Order: sequence, then structure tokens, then C-alpha cells
Amino acid sequence: MTQIRLQNCSRTFAHHQVALHPLDLTIQSGETLVLLGPSGCGKTTTLRIISGLERCDSGGEVWFGDNNVTALPIEKRNVGMVFQNYALFPHLDVASNVAYGLRIQGLPPSEIATRVAEMLAMVDLSDYATRSINALSGGQKQRVALARALAARPKVLLFDEPLAALDAKLREKLREDIGTLLRQLGITAVYVTHDQQEAMALGDRIAVMRHGRIEQIGTPREIYHHPASEFVAGFVGAINPLTWQGETRYCRPEDIRLVLPQESAFTGEVMHSVFLGQTQRVVVRTAESQSVQVDCPARESWAPGMQVGLHIDPRSVFSVPSPLTPPGALR
Repeated sequence: MTQIRLQNCSRTFAHHQVALHPLDLTIQSGETLVLLGPSGCGKTTTLRIISGLERCDSGGEVWFGDNNVTALPIEKRNVGMVFQNYALFPHLDVASNVAYGLRIQGLPPSEIATRVAEMLAMVDLSDYATRSINALSGGQKQRVALARALAARPKVLLFDEPLAALDAKLREKLREDIGTLLRQLGITAVYVTHDQQEAMALGDRIAVMRHGRIEQIGTPREIYHHPASEFVAGFVGAINPLTWQGETRYCRPEDIRLVLPQESAFTGEVMHSVFLGQTQRVVVRTAESQSVQVDCPARESWAPGMQVGLHIDPRSVFSVPSPLTPPGALR
């Protein structure tokens, strides 16, 4: 297991376009850190700097444990990468794709065969060893890519939005499988995504990025329940801004319960609801003309025009700094 440290890492492209402001970041040995944020926030640039695919600006350094790897290209850093587009060789079968990097390393054929079999078993593809890549589903291709990345026994495993091209059900299943593998292997991993559910499910910590900076870093529960800014609060889930004791406070839709109007001093009118299967999201306009989202059990009936009370547990209400001063480099 390898600790990763970025020291004063920044990246500026042509025409003075800043993709990443100076950043200090430590990723602990065996930790899965998720870089979460919208397109253009700097998360992929950060991943590429860690991998060696991108050089940081002068003065920045990348350390793997006690080794300064700043000047080393990707092939010298012993990292495994899993991409959104799989990056598999279509003319090779499954086993040959997994074995490719091992052959480049010059391992003996017997060791290659053993390791390939081990990796395919790990990703539940033992019966697909001789299958053509073109005959696989998207999820199976991504499993092959994961097996190939793990076969070389990398110090660090890097994921660049690997599930973005998959359908929702398959994405959820593969997300569970990746999470299980990462926990079993205990390898240091960095995972880039714009999907907050992936981030919550996979990350030991999450770094929420915006405009080339880390806006907040913490455990999934810290990020969700104690966001450092309105941007973070809104990016990792729905929020309701409320006037609370003269101040703007926030709460999540699941922290509000609809009751009879006489049961709460906080009342409103149901505007509409959206059926989501297991739940429904009801939008209520309060007496102060605030629009509030409430997550309710799916079998409850809340018709437009109904007068309702809103019960909010005070323990679920939070505030955020405003305006947020950009934190620059965070550890």
C-alpha cells in the first residue's frame, strides 16, 4: 500500500487557462479517495497528474510513499488505470487482454497464466477467457479492464469515470463489485466521478472540486451532513434553503415530514409530486413563498392544493459559510 502526496501541484494550459490551482493533497495508504465534481472542475487533471499522463506546473511534486515520482512517466510509476472507454484491444481475446501488460514486463508464461486465471476469477469472468472482446457487454468489458489493471499488481489504482457509459442497473451492480474488490485488496485508489451516489458508495473520503480547487474534503457522512458551502450541499444531494430564526439554514428533503396543518407552525400548500418508485418527492410552497422539497413514502397521497404542515427535526438543520472564501489547498 502506497501513500500519495501532491505538493503545490497546479496545471495551466494554453492561453493561461488554469485547470488546477496550487494543491496540496495527501491520500493515505489503502484509502479510496473519490474526486467528485462537475465537468471542468479539475478532477481529471488531478488524476492525470497522479498517473503521470500530465505534468504539473514547475514547482509541483508528486510523491508515492518516500519516492518522488514527479519526473517519471506513467509506465514507471506502477499504476493501474481503468477508463470509461475500456481501452481494450479488440483483436485480442479476454485472457490476452489481461495478460498484455504482463507480457510487456517479460514475466514467464507460467506465471502469466496463473495470474490471468486469478484475475479473471476475481472479476467473475473465468468462463470468458477465450471470448472475443467484441462479444462482451459493456459491464463485462469494464471487468476485463479492471482485471488487466490489477494483473500487474500496481501500487496505485486509478479510475477515470469507469461507469459513466453503462446503464443505471449495470452501473449499480458494477459499483458494488468494485467497492467489494477495493475493500478486499486494500490498495490505494483514486476514483474520478461526477456521480454523487458513486462517490458516497466507494469513497473512504470524498474531495469535492470546483473551479480547479478542492472545496471540501471529508468522509461521505461529513460531506453530506456537514457541507462546507452551498455548492457542496447542493452537489451531493438536494437541499432546501429555509429562513430559520432569521437566518438562512438548510435541510435535506428526507429530513422533512408532512403532517396535518394543525400539527406544525410551519405550513404550506402542495404544488405537485413526482413518483420515484420507492419514494415520492413532494414540492410544497410555504406561507413565505418558499419552495420546499419533501421525500415521502410512495404510498402516501398528497394532492396539489392540499394544505399541509412541515415537521423538521432541528438536529437535521445545518448552515454553511456564506460567501465561501476559496480554501485553496486542502489536506
